[in-house]
Formats: sequence, structure tokens, C-alpha cells
Amino acid sequence: VQLVESGGGLVQAGSSLRLSCAVSARTFSNYVMGWFRQAPGKEREFVAAIRWNGAYTSYGDSVKGRFTISRNNANNTIYLQMNSLKPEDTAVYYCAGRVSSDIWRTASGYNYWGQGTQVTVSS
Repeated sequence: VQLVESGGGLVQAGSSLRLSCAVSARTFSNYVMGWFRQAPGKEREFVAAIRWNGAYTSYGDSVKGRFTISRNNANNTIYLQMNSLKPEDTAVYYCAGRVSSDIWRTASGYNYWGQGTQVTVSS
């Protein structure tokens, strides 16, 4: 299973970005998928997760109301729409996945990880 993130970049505060994560897995629709982020010197932080059918999502408190996670099982891709970006959103963003019908909010719950994409928000 391979996960490849894209869409990161340098933006100004208040801007929007959309991250994508392409997943090579034959049974992608069985996977719960999540986004995490890690800033320098900090622990990896839960951002969002989405159940296999997209019917249930969960968000970290710091992004609730600003970020939206979605998935397209037809093309094995998940997305993270990030609006009203703040400098404190600056981090490397990782997508993660595991075969599960449940939502997982901890990094240890995921088996597969992408290489990460850098998001930098300037003030």
C-alpha cells in the first residue's frame, strides 16, 4: 500500500489550500483514512479522519470548522480542504490509512503513511 500526498505550499494567513492523498490499495473502500500534521519540535497531531464510506468524519479541535476531509473511493483519493489558514497550521501534513470500520484519532492506530507534504502559512 502506498500513499502519496500533494498540494502543500507556502500561503498567506487567511488563504486556502487543498491537500490530496492518492492511495494504491485494491480495497481502498475498506480503509479508514486520516490526516495528521507535525510541526518542528512538536508531536504528531491528529487533524481529521474519515470512515470508509465517508459517512462519518472527525476533526481535531484546532481545525474544526476550518478544515474539511473528504474521499473519493472511485479514484482512491482523500482530500483535506483547509480554509482560513493560520501561521500555527504550519507543519508537515501526512495522510494515513488502515483497514477498519472505525474512526481512529491516534497515529498509532494507522498502519500506512505517506511521505508528507509541507504547508507553510506566513503571517
